[in-house]
Amino acid sequence: MATGRTRLLVDAGLCRKDTFERVAAAGTDPLSLTAILITHEHTDHVAGLQALANKLKIPVYMSRLTARAISWAEYVPPLEQFQAGTAFTIGDIEVASFTIPHDAADPVGYSFRAEGIKVSIATDLGYLPESVRFHLRDSDVLLLESNHDLEMLKVGPYPWAVKQRVMSRMGHLSNEVASDFIREELGSRTSTLILGHLSEHNNHPAIARQFAMEALEGRHLFTKLVIAEARQATEPINYP
Repeated sequence: MATGRTRLLVDAGLCRKDTFERVAAAGTDPLSLTAILITHEHTDHVAGLQALANKLKIPVYMSRLTARAISWAEYVPPLEQFQAGTAFTIGDIEVASFTIPHDAADPVGYSFRAEGIKVSIATDLGYLPESVRFHLRDSDVLLLESNHDLEMLKVGPYPWAVKQRVMSRMGHLSNEVASDFIREELGSRTSTLILGHLSEHNNHPAIARQFAMEALEGRHLFTKLVIAEARQATEPINYP
């Protein structure tokens, strides 16, 4: 999320080099980042955090319980800790955090408001309770998890215990659940829907796209659909 004077990075799971390349590909100078916001402490969301924050010397926002769950072996950045559910402002961007159901210490999603635009992010959650749906409403841009295809997961390489975790209410959203949300909740204000956190083993971009397009067409919505892939930068979404 970026405005003319504030640039925020959500999560830091990639190494510093890859993060800088992705940010630059989106048209932003990585050295101009204002702050980093963390959703939860799992490795794929914080693996590059300490090296990145050490290079940039910018504040890192996360819930208090998430901060306690991270092993700060390399570098402790200037932390801005908050209670999950708190709203705060960074530069000219209003940030609302909200609790999500996932098997982490205190996981959160975020909504951002600036210049009349609302951007919301909800990944790494096992289901979509009403409290999360409330925060996602009226988003102009929504990044929503579409982690796995149920049939691919069931026959895939994961141990059964891991499959149960992924399918649980503290796990990850399937293509089916994401498409159900589109049918039930997605409003016409959402001009861009980004499906993210796709599993490389248990999903395929074409399958996630098919589920979502069928749901969008069923609602007669003309929302732009973007599939975020793990190994390449996602196209920037620009508003005038």
